[in-house]
Amino acid sequence: MKKYQVIFDEEACIGCGACEAICNNWTLEGDIAKPLKTEIGEDEIDENREAEDICPVDAIKIEG
Repeated sequence: MKKYQVIFDEEACIGCGACEAICNNWTLEGDIAKPLKTEIGEDEIDENREAEDICPVDAIKIEG
């Protein structure tokens, strides 16, 4: 199974919670979002791509 890397720019994050609302891999810690896992599989790629797309400050990137 192919693996993907979740790249997160913590400094860019504004803590809006959009990623957490649509993806189980994201959680808010205080006023900043955090990925629960930085390496994901094919079964998790779609919802993480949605989080990447919805982030208003482009703080999330998926590579792989």
